Parts: sequence; C-alpha cells; structure tokens
Amino acid sequence: MRRYNSQADFFKEKYGVRLQKLVVDAGFTCPNRDGSKARGGCTFCDNNAFHPGYSTPDKSITQQLEEGIEFHQRRYRRAGGYLAYFQPYSNTYAPLEHLAAVYEEALSHPQVRGLVIGTRPDCVDESKLDYLQQLSREKIVMVEYGIESCYDTTLEHINRGHSWDEAVSAVQMTAGRGIATGAHFIFGLPGETRAMMLDSAEKINRLEIESVKFHQLQVIKGTKMEEEFSQHPERFETFALEDYIDFFVDFLERLRPDLVIERFAGEVPPRFVNSTPWGLVRNVEIIRMLEKRLEQRETFQGRLIAPKN
Repeated sequence: MRRYNSQADFFKEKYGVRLQKLVVDAGFTCPNRDGSKARGGCTFCDNNAFHPGYSTPDKSITQQLEEGIEFHQRRYRRAGGYLAYFQPYSNTYAPLEHLAAVYEEALSHPQVRGLVIGTRPDCVDESKLDYLQQLSREKIVMVEYGIESCYDTTLEHINRGHSWDEAVSAVQMTAGRGIATGAHFIFGLPGETRAMMLDSAEKINRLEIESVKFHQLQVIKGTKMEEEFSQHPERFETFALEDYIDFFVDFLERLRPDLVIERFAGEVPPRFVNSTPWGLVRNVEIIRMLEKRLEQRETFQGRLIAPKN
C-alpha cells in the first residue's frame, strides 16, 4: 500500500478499473479574461502549456475524445474507461443550455463514463449545480475548482478575481449536492513563504473536498508572472527537485489522510519555459522519488494530525 492516498488507487477501488482523463477544450473563457471582472487572466496563466495537442476548440467534442482515446491507447493501455476532462479555462462559464449540450455530447460517447469539469469558484450557481447533481445520479461527475491559494493577498496579487471565502462557499454548494468535488493549488506563488504553504494544509483539511491537486509554480513565457519573476525574484520561493520532494512530504504529513492526491507536481513542455530547473524528469519518476522519500522518513499522509477522540 502507498503511504499516501493516490488517485490511481482510489479510482481502482471505487470504480473497479483504471479511468483515464481525456482533455477536452470546449472553447470557454474566464470572467477575469473577457472583461467581466478583469482582462489578461491570472498572472501565471497560459492554458496552451497545460493541455495536449489533440485538444483544440476548432474540433468537435466527439473528435477530441476520439483522438484522445487513440493517443492514450498507445500510451496507457491499462485504461478500463475514460472521463471527459473539460480543463482549459472555466468550463461552467456559459449559459446552462450550452453547458448541457457540450457535456451531453461528451457523455454520449460509448467509452466515456463521466465528466471532470475544471472551473472557478465564481462560475457556478444553484441551477448549474442542480443540473450536475442530476447528471451525477447516472454518470461519474467531478467538479475541480481552481483555487490556487488559501490567502486572499495572494489571490489578489495574481489577479485571480475571487476570494478564499468564495471558494469555500462554492465547494460547500457542490459537495452538499453529493457531487464529487476537488480543488487545485499552486506552491511557490509570489509572497508566500514555505511556512505559509505548510500552514495552508489546515485550511485545505477543512474544505469539503474529495480530491486535491498540487503543482509547483512554473513560470511560463509571455505571462505577467514571467515579468514579475525577472524583476522581483526575491518574492518567490523556488524549489530544487529534491527540496520539493522533502517539502511535499512535510505537507503530506499535515494533510488529512482521506483526501485523494491527484497530482503533486506538474509538467510543462520545455518550449513554454525559459529554464527547466528539474531537467526533463517525467512525472512517473517524481512519484517514485516521493514514495522512496516517504519510506526513508518512515512517514505517511496525515501523520501529524492528532486522532479524534
């Protein structure tokens, strides 16, 4: 058994098979990109760096799924089913009628068992969540909120456009309907110390989420964060690979043991960054490093959380 609660193990236990996500780009945008809240998006963001080449909005949902299945059948032959992962930008940021059309096109594919919907806390409402609740009675439905930080000062600094309280409220509304709910956070955002990042585990533990995804900050070419990093590197906590592994072990010890860890590090294609301080190490090798370090330190997820009486 792993010393942390991995998504691969969780899916196999809950659904009996390995489920592979297929990224789908349905052409959505974001409220802090289209001018309703702000323009330019989050200072770290370039969505082209985070999704595969087969996923482009000029293709239909069905075509993207077909190409994604073909791609993953070559790379991950153990998949027992697929989840349509609406990932780029905010995938609930449209009228309900449009959302229903794109979601239901994805679910009509015979090999797709459900949806994973990436969005923002300020892009859901009661009617959209009621609809997702209905879908979840027959299909797998997961909502993944990009929250990024537990600190309002950080969220404002990176032009996130929502607060921590808004994130908590969205999570409560979603989980309260029995919808599988997850969250995404970034380690290394400007102004946050390692102590602040470790302390954020306590806030995350109180969220009504089933799963959580962590990435180390990667400074993408052409973003506002690249400009800030070049002008004010002192604002950033950076991690060498071995250093990050030890940091994440420290964090895992503080994280409640039932939370499913979807990812704890990210991979961006080298063409999107000015340097690759970790080299070209793949995610599978980073997982091996984490598991080895947990064993060496004889520790595990949630070790520092006092048991409830």
